Amino acid sequence: MQDKRTSLREAIATIPDGAVLALGGNTIHRGPGAAVHEIVRQRKSGLKIVKTAGAYDIDLLCATGCAAVVSAGYVGYESVLGLAPSYRRAVETGLVRADEHACYTVIAGLRATIQGVPFMPVAGLTGSDLPDARGFQWVSDPYSGEQVVAIPPIAPDVAIVHVHEADRFGNAVIHGTRFEDVLMVQAAKRVILTAERVVDGAGFAEHPDTTTISSLYVTDVVEAPGGAWPFGCAGLYEPDLAFLQEFVAASAGEDAIAAFVAERLLEAAPA
Repeated sequence: MQDKRTSLREAIATIPDGAVLALGGNTIHRGPGAAVHEIVRQRKSGLKIVKTAGAYDIDLLCATGCAAVVSAGYVGYESVLGLAPSYRRAVETGLVRADEHACYTVIAGLRATIQGVPFMPVAGLTGSDLPDARGFQWVSDPYSGEQVVAIPPIAPDVAIVHVHEADRFGNAVIHGTRFEDVLMVQAAKRVILTAERVVDGAGFAEHPDTTTISSLYVTDVVEAPGGAWPFGCAGLYEPDLAFLQEFVAASAGEDAIAAFVAERLLEAAPA
């Protein structure tokens, strides 16, 4: 089997400008923080971000001009810090296009890609403005005649997921909630894993039932201890609320956020 270990810098360098990029984790939990910081350092642009519920990752990519389109059901810091100010400003000023979703319509789009079908039917949007706002089409169930919404496929060019452990081949385990990460991995053309630690693959071979992600889908493996920060990583560390609060406060103005990013992120590039 191929050894897929590489550096964070090399892995992120393979992401082209304008790529459809799926980001794992959910709100302030187990997002790929180190990878997102490296995207900013490499000044990627035109990215089309896919996530059910984003927070700091989407907010930062919008603040730094890396994102062009966001397909998400929610972007904010839960009840802890409220909505995402840089994302909101970027959308309101036209710098970023918000392709509005419900969280489940993102999931449905990923599943359509995985299953190789032209759309995934979704019930439960009756009375919602979302189908009209997005141009999602209603179709008739050929068996019952019931009207359901047809969600088109979402096919990420790249998915980045942070995991607890991975081996050098790309088998990986996530402890705790997996969110939509496995779906993103299965739907994406390429997958970058950042891992708290890279371990001997013998454990995965002995207990395949505990393996969350198969090496079959993975392109790159990066060992990145603390690689979710400032997101939390279940069982290891909590979200860094003090840092996130500083970031949100700085996001009140474009000059302030630019200075914050330059000082706290761009000058802190990994060796």
